[in-house]
Amino acid sequence: MTSDNHLNDRLDDDDYPAYTMGRAAEMLGTTPAFLRAIGEARLITPLRSEGGHRRYSRYQLRVAARARELVDKGTPIEAACRIVILEDQLEEAQRINAEYRRAAGESAGRPGPG
Repeated sequence: MTSDNHLNDRLDDDDYPAYTMGRAAEMLGTTPAFLRAIGEARLITPLRSEGGHRRYSRYQLRVAARARELVDKGTPIEAACRIVILEDQLEEAQRINAEYRRAAGESAGRPGPG
C-alpha cells in the first residue's frame, strides 16, 4: 500500500483524530472553550498529539455538534453532555436488541433435532 492510500484510509476512518482543536471549533462554529468543557464533562476524550495538543475525530465532532445543538437551545452544558451520552447508550441498546431478535428469529425458523 502506498503512503497516499494509507493516508486516505485514515482520513476515511471516523475514529481517526484528524482535526486540531482550532479546526474542530471552526467546523462546529463554537469555541475551543466549548470543546474543553465537553471534554471535562467526559462527553468526548480527544487524543493528544506528541506535543500535547488535542486532536478530534469525525465521530467526536458529530457528538460535539449534538451537544452544541442542545446548549444552543438553552440546556446547561453538563445536562447536554449527559443527554448525548444517554442517547448514545439507548441507540447501542436498541442495536443489540435488534441483533438478538434477528438471531432469535433465525433460530426459530430452523428445524429442531430429531
